[in-house]
Amino acid sequence: MKDNVIPGAVVMITSPKEGNWKAAFGTGTLGKDDPLEVDDHFRIGSNTKTMTVTLIMQLAQEGKLSLDDPIGKYHDGVPNGDRITLAQLAEMRSGLYNYTFDHDLSAAVDKDPQKVWTPEELLAIAFAHPVEFEPGEKFEYCNTNTILLGLVIEKVTKMPVADVYRQRIFEPLGLKNTSFPAVTDSSIPDPHPQGYTFGTMVSTIDTYALPPDQEAAALAGTLQPNNSTTSSPSWAWTAGAAISTVEDMTTFTKALVGGKLLDAKFQKMRMDSIQPIDPANPAVAGYGLGLVRFGEHQYGHDGQLPGFMSYMASDPDSGLTIVVATNLAAVPSGEGSALVLVKAMLPTFYGPSVLSGHEPAQRNTSTTAPAASPTESTPWTTTPR
Repeated sequence: MKDNVIPGAVVMITSPKEGNWKAAFGTGTLGKDDPLEVDDHFRIGSNTKTMTVTLIMQLAQEGKLSLDDPIGKYHDGVPNGDRITLAQLAEMRSGLYNYTFDHDLSAAVDKDPQKVWTPEELLAIAFAHPVEFEPGEKFEYCNTNTILLGLVIEKVTKMPVADVYRQRIFEPLGLKNTSFPAVTDSSIPDPHPQGYTFGTMVSTIDTYALPPDQEAAALAGTLQPNNSTTSSPSWAWTAGAAISTVEDMTTFTKALVGGKLLDAKFQKMRMDSIQPIDPANPAVAGYGLGLVRFGEHQYGHDGQLPGFMSYMASDPDSGLTIVVATNLAAVPSGEGSALVLVKAMLPTFYGPSVLSGHEPAQRNTSTTAPAASPTESTPWTTTPR
């Protein structure tokens, strides 16, 4: 944390074999003695996507929709909407433009972090750009996909998506400290730390890495990050607006990977759907139906929004579950703060070779996220801006 100027972190590790451990580190407010607590709330960013896709799969399981349905059946005006399936949206293989790479959107968020965005506004931005590739052609992390899935959930259930999250995921799993806020709500339940971000939305469109002089200043403590605690998460909606604690995220991740949210058929479909993010490096990371494979062992997701980053994943073989939440988005080098900490931990469990070939993430390429964004070279994660 010190080497990467990460203000604070909460970590929870559970293992059927070795027991459970939970601890908080650092400060919740820069410049103050304000210790984080293990029950602090964090914005969990793109971890929300796992929940959104879980709801879509539950509805498919119940016969209320099909993963092979074209998105055009549920929403008009989607480019290639007659050929992009719900499954391709969930697997990040639609070819649609990712609205979070739009310069004007980033500039608008920088100008007014409290601005409330509607899903329709976000989609209008995305659809004003040409498609990136043909449906199913390749993987490209895209928040537009998950916004569309949120609207499908509302159309099929005839309920606000927040109510569907609560009824189908939060309440059944006993997630009492997990919530999906209204688009007009930029608050975080107490207790919570302050959340910090280096750079701006515009300056991080191409990479989260600071320019060399700014990186040196940040590491030296002469350049301080911005306080992004109350920035509106509405521009991430069903792609990244949920709030939770490490304990709730642990419970959810175990259910997600352990098959408690879907029947055996659909859980197998989900696990089998995972394909390499980078076909040239198939062992590094994979993405499927709203689920990431990190390396060879951990399955879950990560998430980054201005001010916060989190990682949640479980090993289906050993049951080892790791959840990390921090109050800094990306570190000065550009990598997600929670991932820096996770990578430091994994050799303890899997040996020193577990991280071979992994490189830091950037925002405008394929899979990691500040609010939902990918990595350029060898993606180890999958939550682009």
